Amino acid sequence: MPLNRRTFLESSVAVGAGAALTTGVAAVPAQAHGPAPRPARRYSFTVMGTTDLHGNVFNWDYFTDKEFDDKAHNDVGLAKISTLVDQVREAKGRCNTLLIDAGDTIQGTQLSYYYAKVDPITARRGPVHPMAQAMNAIGYDAAALGNHEFNYGIPVLRKFEEQCDFPLLGANALDAKTLRPAFPPYSMHRLRTPHGRDVKVAVLGLTNPGIAIWDKANVSGKMVFPGLEEQAAKWVPRLRSMGADVVVVSAHSGSSGTSSYGDQLPHIENAAGLVAEQVPGIDAILVGHAHTEISEYRVRNKETGKDVVLSEPLKWGQRLTLFDFDLVWEKGRWVVEKVGAQVLNSNTVEEDPEIVGLLADEHRKVVAYVNQIIGTSSATMATADAPWKDEPIIDLINHVQAETVKQALAGGAYAALPVLSQASCFSRTAAIPAGQVTIRDAAGLYVFENTLEARLLTGAQIKDYLEFSARYYVQTPAGAPVDTAKLTNAGGTPDYNYDVVYGVTYEIDIARPAGSRIVNLSFGGKPIDPAAQFVLAVNNYRASGGGAFPHVAGAQQLWANSDEIRNTIIQWVKAKGSIDPGQFASVDWRLTRDGVPVF
Repeated sequence: MPLNRRTFLESSVAVGAGAALTTGVAAVPAQAHGPAPRPARRYSFTVMGTTDLHGNVFNWDYFTDKEFDDKAHNDVGLAKISTLVDQVREAKGRCNTLLIDAGDTIQGTQLSYYYAKVDPITARRGPVHPMAQAMNAIGYDAAALGNHEFNYGIPVLRKFEEQCDFPLLGANALDAKTLRPAFPPYSMHRLRTPHGRDVKVAVLGLTNPGIAIWDKANVSGKMVFPGLEEQAAKWVPRLRSMGADVVVVSAHSGSSGTSSYGDQLPHIENAAGLVAEQVPGIDAILVGHAHTEISEYRVRNKETGKDVVLSEPLKWGQRLTLFDFDLVWEKGRWVVEKVGAQVLNSNTVEEDPEIVGLLADEHRKVVAYVNQIIGTSSATMATADAPWKDEPIIDLINHVQAETVKQALAGGAYAALPVLSQASCFSRTAAIPAGQVTIRDAAGLYVFENTLEARLLTGAQIKDYLEFSARYYVQTPAGAPVDTAKLTNAGGTPDYNYDVVYGVTYEIDIARPAGSRIVNLSFGGKPIDPAAQFVLAVNNYRASGGGAFPHVAGAQQLWANSDEIRNTIIQWVKAKGSIDPGQFASVDWRLTRDGVPVF
């Protein structure tokens, strides 16, 4: 793959020419004999960071068609981040700041989807991506690649890269044939000080090795993604030898040292903490991918004994990380004396009117697009209770998926096999209203760009799959009160990693320990045959190992589709013209305790 137009081995960015902020130095009493020693030369600067912006420019929810809000009253979007950035630059001096990102930029909202699929940036004389426009206007200095950057294919990513005024970094995104970096591994930035010698700050970008699984269709044979620790160990010494006084890593990888896809890959998904611990020479790591908030987290490097400071700002532009560096001049070079981190909340400021005005037309186009009417519904359906009840709205997803797979396999060797389907509750606020149904209503059921596959499983494997899924519930003894606010997400399992399976009937006994909860699993009114074969309609994330569900990743693939499941649902509604839950909805699973239904 071609390298970024900014040749990474020689790139050096001068950041302003003004005087730097300095820390106060206490006066030293003169010695009885001889002149007083000169005070130490010091310099301070700040690296600001965002991550997992996921296509959010405005504080707007395109699926509800209103201003974004959640229980914590967070705000989202680059327009808010821009205001915070301006405040920091005013306080510190712009020449004493850098602004970086840790990836997952061009996927996640209908705004980003529209300019990838509906009015694609790759078209001849196509538009400039809204995220590129906003980030250029704000003045980003570098951004790491996230795994979702590859969702729309490499051509879209390359066009986005071309439109950015800053480099997209990925030291562990390699060309599959040459094993050379397919993107710039790092960027080098010069901060001018009042003391003569500039401070050289290297930003090393690392992305997630899970790309090889999650976007296999887009990257297989084109790129490979080795482990973060391996590539950091290769590049950090090089950056130091090139004169970097400070090394900051922007890693699209969580800090926990875990993986959500089990042993499907030999590399760790959430490896930022391991990088800090194992690779000497790193001063700070901007963490991404995990969608958690870490204001400041210190990891001691095993070799040097020095702390590495990690920080992860909350997703979607809800927070801005600040790494504050204090340097001192020692023995002819700048040495990091102190590093601290904090996060700023974007709900404390207004949107930057410059960013709002810059992308007002794009916003209006997308709002009009998502409000197009595609059909009608005879009843209201909602996901509010879907995490603990078999709800018609989840049956709709599964019905469309099963029907699509049946049509795809018709006339083939597997046409006679029964088709089951899996689905998750991605949002507890999604709804299909009675009456007119819009694109945003249908799209809100499936907020991810997953595609559909068909995998071959046995009855025994389906039972194992369901047992694994049922770990989602907190064990609750018979007779004990049931609080739905505390019933789900056991062990930190997110809603999107709880699957229901459509086409079979079963009970989940939440009084039992995880691993032995599936009761009365039946197909066609009879106990399921462990040896019987079934086709499972499944999303590509799950089929590729996402969530570490058993059997499915290694199961034979019978069919795969390149179109998003979200679009499949939209097209199904358009073709039918109307949605009647009576035609597909039924209660096929329920929570029980000792055979007694919980609800």
